Amino acid sequence: MNDSAYLKAAVEGLLFLSGAGLTVAEIAAGLGMNSEQVQIALDSLVDEYAERESGIGIHEISGRYTFATAPGIHPAIQNFLRQKKKETLTKSALETLAIITYKQPITLPEIEEIRSVGSRAQLIALQQKKLVKAVGQKETVGKPTLYGTTKDFLRYFGLNSLDELPPPQDVKELNFDEL
Repeated sequence: MNDSAYLKAAVEGLLFLSGAGLTVAEIAAGLGMNSEQVQIALDSLVDEYAERESGIGIHEISGRYTFATAPGIHPAIQNFLRQKKKETLTKSALETLAIITYKQPITLPEIEEIRSVGSRAQLIALQQKKLVKAVGQKETVGKPTLYGTTKDFLRYFGLNSLDELPPPQDVKELNFDEL
């Protein structure tokens, strides 16, 4: 990689990681370069994204450079975000999921005993979202289905394993009405 390509890649990487955007001076200080070199790299990157009509680009907003989506794709993004919003969990589904998460494997009657309310609809919704699945049958009269969380559950909550869950007493202290 030549020096120019390296500088552009480094600038691009810093902008990607920054989140809130960076000024030319911040980028230059972070890379140990002068501001003029950084500005040339930024201008080149801005042009490259514009030329290929990318869905994202580097934009200057209030003196800070940041990644942003291209204005032409805003309708697609709005549609996607509306769909994602519809996929949020209701308070009762979240409560049911928490019980399954901390008590798994668990049966529907056991969930309903803890919640003191019918939970079949919430369980079905969680299964449809692939957050919960049947993991076996309890060795008791009637052999009720046991439920547990899925790999999609881990991805949904950004976990590598169930060991990363907070202890149940910490969850009790959260105020879910503010979420």
